[in-house]
Amino acid sequence: MSNPGMDADVFDQFIEQLQRYVRDRLLPAEKEIIETDRIPDDILAEMQGMGLFGLTIPEEYGGAGMNVRQYVRTIHTISYAMPAFRSIISINIGMFASALKNGGTEAQKAEWLPRVAAGAIAAFGLTEPGSGSDSAGLQTTATQTDNGWILNGTKRYITNSPFAKVGLIMARTSKENLPKNAHVSAFIVPMDAPGVSIGKSDKKMGQSGSHIADIVLDDVRVGGEALLGGELGKGFAFAMMSLDNGRMSVGAAATAYARRALDSAVRYATERKAFGEPIANFQLIQQMLAQSEIDIYAAECMMADVTARADAGENVLRKAAAFKVFASEMCGRVVDACVQVYGGAGYLAEYDAERFFRDARIYRIYEGTTQILQLQIAKHMLREFAAAN
Repeated sequence: MSNPGMDADVFDQFIEQLQRYVRDRLLPAEKEIIETDRIPDDILAEMQGMGLFGLTIPEEYGGAGMNVRQYVRTIHTISYAMPAFRSIISINIGMFASALKNGGTEAQKAEWLPRVAAGAIAAFGLTEPGSGSDSAGLQTTATQTDNGWILNGTKRYITNSPFAKVGLIMARTSKENLPKNAHVSAFIVPMDAPGVSIGKSDKKMGQSGSHIADIVLDDVRVGGEALLGGELGKGFAFAMMSLDNGRMSVGAAATAYARRALDSAVRYATERKAFGEPIANFQLIQQMLAQSEIDIYAAECMMADVTARADAGENVLRKAAAFKVFASEMCGRVVDACVQVYGGAGYLAEYDAERFFRDARIYRIYEGTTQILQLQIAKHMLREFAAAN
């Protein structure tokens, strides 16, 4: 079943407006965000007013109703600016909205989707101190009571948790590890519920203005309506379904940030002189610029292909993983080349090149590391081969 999404002309106008906003408003704000480590409230309010927190949420719940191609293109556009801007909206329009649309009851959608579309920030609680991609190691528990559930455990590295109003928390509803991860269920937990506490923001290598912290759940009581979809054992499945969108979002972000780094390198190469001429005239500099352009073009083609397939209703688990791996590794190569073009200046904090280098490193890690996704891709290839033979 194909997804037409937002009207094409309206979407094109929106992207044009967003490109101007990125250039005129977000790029000039980066210096202040690096100094304060937070997005200014007025910019947050503008982003909420532009509907950026509800891009993928259906129109009947106050969102823009974008399809996958439109949503990923929007992420790509905003991610030319520093990663904090994508980070603040990404959980709302990616994992949280996707899990609720795919698995929520009508009452859960009606209660939470309009609030999230209006800009209430969401968090997604899967990773723990002792487990990430490994659901068998999940320790957070949900114990059933007469009128709901009691949650206990700690979630780690949770994006936006210091600002979040609601969290989608994965918890173990069976002591035993069950087939197809049926021991994990998902719970919608207001972050102001008694017993929820948020740890101190972790200091990170890069990505100023975006925040991750622990969510600690200490005898947190929620009603029966907090269980996503009202069904036990579906939490991990809903989480994995929403990870396709998350991986396409990270791939788009990495592709856009590579473009930003390459633009910066080209500008520097034409302005910086050595031996009496711009270094852009030197063939080995040109080789780095050209290879970066080739890499970015390949990622852009993958982005166009995988999002079109997703909107056509195809299962894109493998291709979304492949796009995320390629784009994030590619971005690592491009930001490295950018530092090299800048030479000694590329190692100094006063120039953008070293920030691009630090910011981009996380793209190869979150939403599934390169290595975990390679294993997943190979597992699916071998399963297909075995089924066909």
